[in-house]
Amino acid sequence: MASQQVTLAQKDRKAFQDLLSCYELKQLTRGRKVADQILKKYPDHGETMCMKGLILVHLGQRDEGIRLIREGMRKDLTSHICWHVWALVQKGEHKYEEALKSYMQALRFDKDNFNIIRETSVLQTQTRAYESLVESRLHMLRLRPNIRAHWVGLAVAYQLSGNLVEAKHVLEHFQSFLREAPVNDAEYSEFLLFHVHVLEDLGDLQAALLFLDKKSKDKYIVDRTAIHTFRARILSKLKNVNATSPQAAEWDARAESEWRALLDLNSECSDYYQAVLVNQGIDLGGLDEDSRTRALELLFEFSAHFPKAYAPRRLALTVAQGDKFRELVKPYIEVALGKGIPSLFSDLKKLYTDPFKCQIIQQIVEDILRASSPDDQASPSEPAKYLWTLYFLAQHYSFLGQHRKALDILNVATGHTPTLPELCMMKAKVLKRAGDPYGAVRSMDDARKLDGQDRFINTKSGKYRLRAGIVDEAEEVFGLFTRKGAATPGADLTEMQALHYLVEVADAYRRNGKLNLALKKYYAVQKVFEAFREDQYDFHQYCIRKTILLPYLDMLKWEDEVYSHPAYVHAAVSAARIWIELYDDPSLGKSLRPSPETTEASKKALSKAKKAAHKGNDPSQASQDAANKKVSNQSDDKGLDAPPPKDDDPDGVKMVLADDALERAAKFLTTLTESGKHNMDACLANFDVAIRRKKYLQAARALAHAHAVDAQHPELHLRVVQLGKIVSSLSDSIASTVKFVLQETLTALKPEDISMDVFTSQYLQSHSTSPSAILACAKACEFLGNRTEDVESLLFTVLKDNIELSVEDATCILSYLQRVKSTRAEEFRIACDNKFELSTVFKSPNEQAVLRQQCLLEEKEDCDNVETL
Repeated sequence: MASQQVTLAQKDRKAFQDLLSCYELKQLTRGRKVADQILKKYPDHGETMCMKGLILVHLGQRDEGIRLIREGMRKDLTSHICWHVWALVQKGEHKYEEALKSYMQALRFDKDNFNIIRETSVLQTQTRAYESLVESRLHMLRLRPNIRAHWVGLAVAYQLSGNLVEAKHVLEHFQSFLREAPVNDAEYSEFLLFHVHVLEDLGDLQAALLFLDKKSKDKYIVDRTAIHTFRARILSKLKNVNATSPQAAEWDARAESEWRALLDLNSECSDYYQAVLVNQGIDLGGLDEDSRTRALELLFEFSAHFPKAYAPRRLALTVAQGDKFRELVKPYIEVALGKGIPSLFSDLKKLYTDPFKCQIIQQIVEDILRASSPDDQASPSEPAKYLWTLYFLAQHYSFLGQHRKALDILNVATGHTPTLPELCMMKAKVLKRAGDPYGAVRSMDDARKLDGQDRFINTKSGKYRLRAGIVDEAEEVFGLFTRKGAATPGADLTEMQALHYLVEVADAYRRNGKLNLALKKYYAVQKVFEAFREDQYDFHQYCIRKTILLPYLDMLKWEDEVYSHPAYVHAAVSAARIWIELYDDPSLGKSLRPSPETTEASKKALSKAKKAAHKGNDPSQASQDAANKKVSNQSDDKGLDAPPPKDDDPDGVKMVLADDALERAAKFLTTLTESGKHNMDACLANFDVAIRRKKYLQAARALAHAHAVDAQHPELHLRVVQLGKIVSSLSDSIASTVKFVLQETLTALKPEDISMDVFTSQYLQSHSTSPSAILACAKACEFLGNRTEDVESLLFTVLKDNIELSVEDATCILSYLQRVKSTRAEEFRIACDNKFELSTVFKSPNEQAVLRQQCLLEEKEDCDNVETL
């Protein structure tokens, strides 16, 4: 139990107020002395103990300070100061939910403390406790109703909680007592646009339109683009919702005028053109002959009105069909090739979903090539157009999988202009697609040497090295553009939150079998996204105070969906797969332990890197930093944020030896509970973890979500077979309700009256030309206990001529055969090596080692040549 509360004398209460003032003014040393004086007289005064502990935390003595705060709280659990201090410490450790609980406790004992209420509202926004946020904002407004930010904050709180009616009332009430509204004021303009936004979301479209017209006419709203955008959108909604209204024609005309006004402001925005078409009743997703003709007429009109705009002409290519498409695409391509636009193929490849358009584009570009060829003396043309035509065709044929033809075209282009980096980069991409990672590295490095100042090409060169498994050399390439004072290039890229690097290097380590280092990088990706979540904290109060409301709402929406980012989903799923591997085969973790020689070499490398980093620093700056550190006193404010924990496992060796692999995988995947519902890989990873943890209901839910994403996905079929066999073998100890749910899930995923063998056979018959489906069926057959010979024979059917086997699919099948230690794995490798002539990934291990060594030797020779020069 807490001891009896200690009461200070009048003189000592003044000293305690002085202590609070010292903390607010950051006079930490003086505040510590005042606290010591009070504690010398009142050693059990809890509030003073907490304040001294808080000061110690600021001075860097964190452990001692937290211990003193805990002791002070035990002395006085009814003090709002004690709870406030503890909330500040928890907030500094980013434990927002716990800090919020402490603030709520503080408010129990001082319900009108404005500072506590304000900080509570920020934490409620951070934790998305919007219902409680409304109460806090309302309390703040009652305490200080003359501050505009409190009215704005309450309206935003109502909007976030979904109570748009109350948000509207608050906004109207605030404007009603304004004596003189500021004209041409950006902050007030944003406030009024937020009001329009609330009215629009509420469905009161006519009121929103009248309000917008009045305020923009009186020059209270100053954002012209926002005025036109809101007005056009509201008018379009009014016309659609009230199609039978007498005013529908007027709204239609005004909406058309507003969208055209937006095009005058930005004629390259495709969304505006599509909005005009939709306003005319033309849906690009469901065009018929009549609507297609009307759409083209409108786009031709816009092309004439904006002769320099690409957007209407490009949109017309999406709409047009047949001879009209041929007529439009030819000048589009000719102009772009004449100007030498490298991104032309990236612009047009979206049209390749239509085979007819793909064929037309190929014919046109081939005709242009023949007409501009330097061998055609009858019609000589500019050499640049010929070069960029070759470049386009190489991209075209590589995209279609005709890699040999693409390489032949690139060889002609390189002979024409050997100093163009784009040609080498394209050759690297073709080789990568063809399955030759080492050749791709060499070609991309040739591009890098042609333009050593181009950061993009340098990044691509490093990325291709990572794809080839050459990790250390890739880091050296990245180091050409990283901070020279950093310990390593990788450390600098991690600090800069370079997701492309972290994901690629993690994947490279995983392919190389270094699961410990791969896990470290995947968890580094997780830390980046945690930082994204924490970075929003400072904006909750700032945006309300500065009335930056609509961007603030967009930021909150983005933060709520940040874990759906492809990089995070990939990192979470890949880390979970590694944990599953370590669980299924515990010997993997032990095999990753470094030998004593390797450990010693790592220490030497680390020491060398530190020396290099120290050498790269400015000596005068280093000496100045040392002098500053020497003369610094204990009054330096270290802040409340907890220092980053020391990493005592930099290589992840201890991590992979953890005995809670599945729990760690489940924890990583927990962040994908909502965003992962629509991602097949996340659903399958959740199933794989849950089924091993014997969380059968979670596994069934994951399969239900996967089925909603793609009911015919090959990996989903395999998981259904696994779940069916496991359910059939469940013991009687499992609750009957659980069995019932599992049976209902299986009934929804497969026909009820057929066995798993028949289910797999039927699936294989309907997907007999899909290599990924054949692999999934082979895994299912193995799981069901079929003969190894039958499984191998099934996999070898992918080599038939009627099956389009890609390098990626063949690699997956070969990896599976090697994993199950098939006697025919070598036979399959040789067959793939013969089938994919340009590929090197199917060479024998010895041949691949030679190719890797040759690649490294070429790089070393280039470095030596540079040093000699």
